[in-house]
Amino acid sequence: MKNHIIKTALIAIMSTIFLGANTQTILYTMPEEISQHEGTWLQWPHNHTYPPFYQDDLEPTWIEMTRELVAGENVHIIAYDEIEHNHIVQVLTNEGVPLTNVDFFIHPNNDCWVRDNGPIFVYDNNGDLIILDWGFNGWGNAALYALCDVIPQLVSSDIGIPSVDLSAMVLEGGAFEIDGKGTLMATKSSIINPNRNPSLTQSQIEEYMTTNLGVTNFIWLDGVAGLEITDMHIDGFARFHDSTTIVTMENPDLLYWEVPASDISILYNAQNVNGEPYNYVYLPLTVNNVVTTWGQDLGYKGSYVNYYIGNAVVLVPTYNDPNDAVAVSILQTIYPTRTVIGIDVRNLYSNGGMIHCVTQQQPVSQNPSGYIEKDENGIRLSQNSPNPFSDSTIITFTLKENSSVKLEVFNSQGQKVTTIIDSKLPKGEHAYTLLADDYENGIFTYTLTFDSTIILSKKMIVIK
Repeated sequence: MKNHIIKTALIAIMSTIFLGANTQTILYTMPEEISQHEGTWLQWPHNHTYPPFYQDDLEPTWIEMTRELVAGENVHIIAYDEIEHNHIVQVLTNEGVPLTNVDFFIHPNNDCWVRDNGPIFVYDNNGDLIILDWGFNGWGNAALYALCDVIPQLVSSDIGIPSVDLSAMVLEGGAFEIDGKGTLMATKSSIINPNRNPSLTQSQIEEYMTTNLGVTNFIWLDGVAGLEITDMHIDGFARFHDSTTIVTMENPDLLYWEVPASDISILYNAQNVNGEPYNYVYLPLTVNNVVTTWGQDLGYKGSYVNYYIGNAVVLVPTYNDPNDAVAVSILQTIYPTRTVIGIDVRNLYSNGGMIHCVTQQQPVSQNPSGYIEKDENGIRLSQNSPNPFSDSTIITFTLKENSSVKLEVFNSQGQKVTTIIDSKLPKGEHAYTLLADDYENGIFTYTLTFDSTIILSKKMIVIK
């Protein structure tokens, strides 16, 4: 893994050099959410930070999100520990949610807001996936965050995708929207704020975003600092449908949301990277104040704008309100190739968020051959090809010297499925064909062990 770490550090240094030179060099580009996903990341709620009922209150939302997503993509679940992992497996099994496309990663975390603290996936200029590890400080030191801050690094190690250390700038995933064609929309209050980035100017922040997200056109709203914990994240009231259309609310509803009138004017007069005005789709607020499942009236209405676009579905927050059906119908019209499904977020909303806040997409790799990673011993393990596969796939690795090698396959529960190789092999490249005859649909991990030390592992997907 040493070379992997060095490669990651060099990428980060390159980024810093470019930024220091005040250039507009683009190293990475973030695809829009509607692009094809490899999977969706979730951080499962637990009681370790906010006992004793936090998990009971929120878990039904995670169960339903998982249920609806697994038919169209993988679902990667971050569990606090092995006890929580076992609990989640049992809960999903009891609820009849298939685990075929679900896998688990065990990492302590403070809370469930993976959109804000989790990995941000981008493409480099070769089309390879990279994880951006922006700084995370609990929305300006408003909440515990130390465990959540390291999740991108841990995920990078878990799945073998290099990460770039961008901790010099704090940026939550829910604080910005991109249209996939070079435009970013955000509020200054949640980014250009002393509680996040006291030493960075707007120009410097834009350079970070251009270099690492591939955006050159900025729609900046002022927002309202201190209004709520996120300092007015954009994804609560305005989203990009595509490079020509913004999904938001009507003027009275935006005012109810406490969006400043000057910001509404900027939003309604925004232009894309080509200087063209956007079209607008308007979602309502709820008719009534949101009431939790235990009967607490929160005293405010709910937004439907904070939805999440999956491969096969669009998950929209719902509140047991008459306007739930209205919002679902509007979104179904603009996402005709996906099924729009309401997910009850009443209890989650009492903690300040909705569907988009607790999901994070991982795009598919643009390079079918995947990555080749090396460690200090000169071993390299290639991504199996093809991947996903239905009949057979080829796993390739290279040895620098004659070595004792074990190549094993594990299922998503960490149980060994088969041992492909367990012998001493000569140096050089080795390729093995794996037949899918005895494999069910799902996500598997293949691990290369070198002289009794685990060196590298990768994910493969069986779809029949």
